[in-house]
Amino acid sequence: MDLAAYDALSPAEQAAHDASQRDKEAQEQAALPYRWTQALDHVALNFPVEQGTKAKTLDVKIKKKGLSIARKGGEVLLEGEFPKEVKLEDSVWSLEDSCLISIHLEKSNASEWWPHVFTKDPKIDTTKLTPENSKLSDLDGDTRAMVEKMMFDNRQKQMGLPTSDEQKQQEILKKFQAQHPEMDFSQAKIGGGGAAGAFGGFPSQ
Repeated sequence: MDLAAYDALSPAEQAAHDASQRDKEAQEQAALPYRWTQALDHVALNFPVEQGTKAKTLDVKIKKKGLSIARKGGEVLLEGEFPKEVKLEDSVWSLEDSCLISIHLEKSNASEWWPHVFTKDPKIDTTKLTPENSKLSDLDGDTRAMVEKMMFDNRQKQMGLPTSDEQKQQEILKKFQAQHPEMDFSQAKIGGGGAAGAFGGFPSQ
C-alpha cells in the first residue's frame, strides 16, 4: 500500500492495517534461522548451532557487505549480503555456551536503520523504529539534534516525502512568493542547492 492510499484510510482502518503488518512482520522474522536486533550504530545477530560446537571448527567470515558461517572444510550454515557496509575493524564474532554464534556488526553509517540483515530476507518497517531514549539522552545537544534530524530525513526519504532541508526551502519559497506575486514561480524547483539555489534562474522583472 502506498502512502496516499494509507492516508485515505480512517484512523480505525490505519490501526487495523498497522496491526496486520506487525503480525506479518513478526511471523517473517520468527521464520528466520537467526535472531537479530539493532541500534543506530550496530547490528547484533545470534545464530544457533549444534550443542558442543567448538570455535576452531567454524569458519566465520565478516566482509564489508556480507557474512558467511560454515564448518571448516564443510557445509555453509548461513550466508548473505548486507544492505549496507560495516566497519570490519569493529565487527567481531564469538561462540557462546558452545551452541550460539554471537556476531556484532558495527555499521559504517551510524545514522540509519537496516531493513534486514541480508538482502534476501524479508524487510521490517524501519519508519516505526526509534533509538532508545537513554542512548539519545547520553548525547550532547548538538549531536542529539543532528541524529534526530538524520533519522527524520531517513524516514521522509523512505516515504517519498521532503526532508527537513527541503521543507525549509519550500517554506522560504512560499514566503518569497507571497511577497512577490508579480514573479513567475512555475519553474521553481526545490533541490539540494539550499535556499539560494531554490531561487536561481528566475527571470528578472
